[in-house]
Amino acid sequence: MSEIDNIITLTDEKGMDIRFEFLDLVRFQGTEYVVLLPVADREKGQVVILGVQPGEDGEHEAYVSIEDVALLEAVFDAFRKQNEVFFDFP
Repeated sequence: MSEIDNIITLTDEKGMDIRFEFLDLVRFQGTEYVVLLPVADREKGQVVILGVQPGEDGEHEAYVSIEDVALLEAVFDAFRKQNEVFFDFP
């Protein structure tokens, strides 16, 4: 898979398109989460974690923000564990 295959574009609440590198899909406590790296800020190494829900049209997925810091940390820990051979984590 080439790098371009991992790039997705999402539109934020202000209508701005933001490009992300898709890193992984994590299943945690019965829910799916996507782990994304903003293309414009790759050097910072900060990921975005969004919950995956069925879209309003029933065909597409919707990605929702997660406000619960403890949940974000738990999902990130699960991501780290399933990807420790692919990424260097501090």
